[in-house]
Amino acid sequence: MANLRFGGYLLVAIGLINLRYQTGNQNVLLHSMAILLPGLVLLAGTFISRTQRILEKRNSQILVGAISLLLIVYAFTN
Repeated sequence: MANLRFGGYLLVAIGLINLRYQTGNQNVLLHSMAILLPGLVLLAGTFISRTQRILEKRNSQILVGAISLLLIVYAFTN
């Protein structure tokens, strides 16, 4: 569960950094929230017992990892 929590923190941090460094660009809030909100949802999900059981499954971890990786790539190419 700790790795998923770190992933949530990572997405939140990248979303906030993106918001700061893209200031002045058009639709920066939309792009940053597309990174930040999934991070917050993942982070909150690691503290709720029902979602912890779902996130402990291997398939869920692979899916979350793939989505997180795509969001990180999106943040750097944005």
